[in-house]
Amino acid sequence: MKHIIILGDGMADWPVEALGGKTLLQAANTPYMDKLAAMGRTGRLVTVADGFHPGSEVANMSVLGYNLPKVYEGRGPLEAASIGIELAPGELALRCNIICIEEDKIKNHSSGHISTEEADVLMKYLQEHLGNEQIHFYTGVQYRHLLVIKGGDKRLHCTPPHDVPGEEFRPLMVKAEVPEAEETARLINDLILRSQELLKKHPLNLKRIAEGKDPANSIWPWGGGYRPQMEALGDKFPQVHSGSVISAVDLIRGIGHYAGLKVLDVEGATGLYDTNYENKVKALLEALKKDDFVYLHIEASDEAGHEGNIPLKIKTIENLDSRVVAPIYEAVKEWDEPVAIALLPDHPTPCEHRTHTAEPVPFLIWHRDIQADSVQKFDEESTLAGSYGLLKEDEFINTFMKSA
Repeated sequence: MKHIIILGDGMADWPVEALGGKTLLQAANTPYMDKLAAMGRTGRLVTVADGFHPGSEVANMSVLGYNLPKVYEGRGPLEAASIGIELAPGELALRCNIICIEEDKIKNHSSGHISTEEADVLMKYLQEHLGNEQIHFYTGVQYRHLLVIKGGDKRLHCTPPHDVPGEEFRPLMVKAEVPEAEETARLINDLILRSQELLKKHPLNLKRIAEGKDPANSIWPWGGGYRPQMEALGDKFPQVHSGSVISAVDLIRGIGHYAGLKVLDVEGATGLYDTNYENKVKALLEALKKDDFVYLHIEASDEAGHEGNIPLKIKTIENLDSRVVAPIYEAVKEWDEPVAIALLPDHPTPCEHRTHTAEPVPFLIWHRDIQADSVQKFDEESTLAGSYGLLKEDEFINTFMKSA
């Protein structure tokens, strides 16, 4: 049996008064998600281990069954792997957002969704003026980039910028958790302030301002760690002789790399709500002809949640249903070799809250021989009655991979 996980990043939400107390999943038109829920089995999954921040890297590693206290090293090392940076011992890798600050407040975490091409110009400029033998800036995707510090101490308190829109940036700068990390904290904070002086004068930002766009006028490093020691998925599940990951998001691609999966590039995959859903589905179906396992990650709902845009998030959920779940199901339902499909978010990103939360998420598992439970719809409330109950740690992936 082949296995597909369809991950709708941040798709879960809270009940919304303007929607009559429904969640966005309940309000959206999702006939194929509901069809698979009715034909399959459902439950809920705890994706954020105790003591961990509800980031996408934490939640997606949990979905794949990794023991977070043992292997988690932050976003930075995952994104380093995604862009081909192999970390040496003692190198600290940090996710390095390029953000917009306005009147000393974090306006947004994405510089108005700056393009990769524009950001590359700025990251190379920062490397030229701030980089040296100890410090290196690398271009990632859109607003998501990488800072590597040789000899850096990871014992830092860093605030993810998407958690604090509208807040003063200075109180949120990096703090050392132990005295030994003070030097690293001072270094990073100095880089933040120096980047602001450099970027506010850059012609690209002056052009963006003239066009009414948000300037990319500060770096914001966070999520630092060293190279993680992760077991390949194929070592844990012998039936996975080969597998692939499809995502436009660096940290998911990095998780896939360390999990021993091939990282597939898809034309038109953006990590936003304009992503090319059709090309992602095409890439999945092509990969599944040879692979035993494909992890398909769609970021769109998470971005809409961060923007607090309820109609847009509903649209992204409906796009996932009609442009991803529907064509995948219709394509594989009668393959000679059976295919198991799992569908779930990694965490909620409630529009009301505009950032991630740690509540359990709904999930469904379907394959053509599964015995259905009583649940008829896929949403946060309906799956409370699911036959899998509440799973945690590696219980979901073990259950899914043993589907027969």
